[in-house]
Amino acid sequence: MKPMGRLGAGIGWRPEIADAVERLHGLDWVEVVAENVCPGHLPEALLRLRERGTKIVPHGVSLGLGGADRPDPAKLAALGERAVALGAPLVTEHIAFVRTTSPVLEAGHLLPVPRTRDALDVLCENVRIAQDALPVPLALENIAALFSWPGEEMTEGQFLTELVERTGVRLLVDVANLHTNRVNRGEDPAAVLDAIPLEALAYVHVAGGIERDGVWHDTHAHPVPPVVLDLLAELRSRVDPPGVLLERDDDFPAEAELASELAAIRAAVTSGAGTEEDSPARARESVTGQDGGPASTAGTTGAAGAASTAGTADDGARTRVALGQAALLSALVAGTPVPEGFDRARIRVQARALAAKRADVVAKLAPELPVILGGRGPYREAFLTYAKTRPMTAGYRRDALDFAEHLLVRDLPADLAARRRLTSWWRERSGARPPHPLVRWARALTGRAA
Repeated sequence: MKPMGRLGAGIGWRPEIADAVERLHGLDWVEVVAENVCPGHLPEALLRLRERGTKIVPHGVSLGLGGADRPDPAKLAALGERAVALGAPLVTEHIAFVRTTSPVLEAGHLLPVPRTRDALDVLCENVRIAQDALPVPLALENIAALFSWPGEEMTEGQFLTELVERTGVRLLVDVANLHTNRVNRGEDPAAVLDAIPLEALAYVHVAGGIERDGVWHDTHAHPVPPVVLDLLAELRSRVDPPGVLLERDDDFPAEAELASELAAIRAAVTSGAGTEEDSPARARESVTGQDGGPASTAGTTGAAGAASTAGTADDGARTRVALGQAALLSALVAGTPVPEGFDRARIRVQARALAAKRADVVAKLAPELPVILGGRGPYREAFLTYAKTRPMTAGYRRDALDFAEHLLVRDLPADLAARRRLTSWWRERSGARPPHPLVRWARALTGRAA
């Protein structure tokens, strides 16, 4: 595996902090959510960063490479287009699933894959398909999780190591996610860092969160806690990361606080330096006699030689993974029974978190809805009631329209003026008229509008 180019210290670029990001001293690079930018209409602030030489990396959230289906060619093409438009040295995604196709359900969130042979076979084949389609190298991130799958066959370290060995993919290690999984799943971050091939490291994520009732929520809306900075220093004691990036997605602080967090991250990297000669990664290099460790050499596109060591996932493996993921996602978003072996309390926590995230994202995409419905409280109550029986099937924008129709079918909101405003809002965006009363009645009988 070729050495990863230096990235340095970076921050997640978001429109809300675009001006502050431009002024941050010593910023080397930024990461953008790939789905939030359009290649032909890049924000002026991003264009200015690119023109002054700041590296920009697109970070995808919707491929679902850990899902049972093969990657969507259109989504892969879109991710590749963003990489080219931004002049990106690589693209990144997640080891997660986000949807099922039978039934058609969207999580709107990154969910963990089971650490089983079937799931690994499916993931490896999906990764190789993605690598072949993308114009730049791919790196994958370990995710935070609220729950564990029953019947897992590998540890996190074993799963990630074999993924790298079989595909040559790089790793994006999120140390905040390692801490999340320590609290929520009892996993030892040091054991993960000791086990994985850190010579495959692309860069590192650092983010904040909060603990409630014994559950760590990876919010990206709180300051980075000392325990996460300690993990960053521990990682640095094993390997010199090519890049480290601060993620912040909500409740954005003042510019001075962002600068302070970046300074704390740089300090943690410095404090952890000096011992990587004795690290597991260095030990592997001395055994193999090369910088690439156990992973195969991968070029700037495709899986290259790694494909020869990675078998394909047979139909049986994909079917078994699909059945397990569909049963779980249905329990999370459609209220069906929790599959055997899962921690039911944790699944309830996850289900509530998914519904709350849906409500928050829809309110951001359609800020008129809380206003029409009388404020954040009434909006949230109405949306969570809707979400209990109406799982998302086609993304958040469609979800906003479906929510509005759900209310109109029930002659809601009760205030006539508000209902007229909602009707006008829905009509302008859907290009259709609200259902006739007879259609509303028929839908209600059949559960279409439930």
